Amino acid sequence: MRFSNIIPVALAATPLAVSAAGTLGFAIGDKMPNGVCKSTADYEADFDALESTSTVVRTYSANECNTAQQILPAAAGKGFKVVLGVWPDSDAAYAADKAALQSALSNESNAAAVYAITVGSEALYRGTLTADALLSKIQDMQETFPDILIGTADSWNKYQDGTADPIITGGVKLLLVNAFAYWQGQEITNGSHTYLDDLAQAFGHIQSLAGSTDAIELWNGETGWPADGGSDYEAATASTENTETFYKQGVCAALNWGYNVFYFEAFDEPWKPASVGDTGASGDETHWGAFTSDRTAKFSLSC
Repeated sequence: MRFSNIIPVALAATPLAVSAAGTLGFAIGDKMPNGVCKSTADYEADFDALESTSTVVRTYSANECNTAQQILPAAAGKGFKVVLGVWPDSDAAYAADKAALQSALSNESNAAAVYAITVGSEALYRGTLTADALLSKIQDMQETFPDILIGTADSWNKYQDGTADPIITGGVKLLLVNAFAYWQGQEITNGSHTYLDDLAQAFGHIQSLAGSTDAIELWNGETGWPADGGSDYEAATASTENTETFYKQGVCAALNWGYNVFYFEAFDEPWKPASVGDTGASGDETHWGAFTSDRTAKFSLSC
């Protein structure tokens, strides 16, 4: 997503809640390159491409493209776990996603493939919901699925600046923190520094407010850098060379420090229309994948 320009402070000396190594996951789209909704067989092919690098993915809606019903059998068969998404910005969208989850998770095999459910994707950043309103929907989802880990995903600065405090203190057990040095207009030489600093600030505030390093499960919910064919943003230049540099210097460092990371995204999505940013400029968002749209890795994903 597109961030406002926020200048990072000095990188914290060390990240908090460090473990031996973090887990790498991928954000995954629900459409084929031509814009047609993916089938279970399509997700199986996605998982075959990803399995040597990761076995966990996150999605953004359970209802759109019948995602929950299509992806969960593929995940169960391929040994993957899925973080399913719920869109809470309107009551209609929330109800549709909730109904889709209730239907899909009535199947025991499908339910076993679910790692977690996230209610909202940057709702606080976009201002579509207040923290209290979002918390209410998270709590409703937790009541509906008491045995599943439920949380939300938002921009790092909304955790760091106190906007998300009602959610942090509201008993939520999973928070995904999105952080893009690219959307802060950083040169690649400062990309990993900015990214890691953003995470350190957000994670530090969450853990300080929660009173523990393990009260809330934390992930970097999205990060990435566009490859050849993508759009530049201020001083941030899109290129496959820069994508690899950011991955090796930023993502791998986060994983080595014990952060769990969802890379945005698994595969290029050429079906996406051009986006319009805060400045009114049009931007390409079809080249963010670590893999091309035909599921070929753009560079070595080993750390």
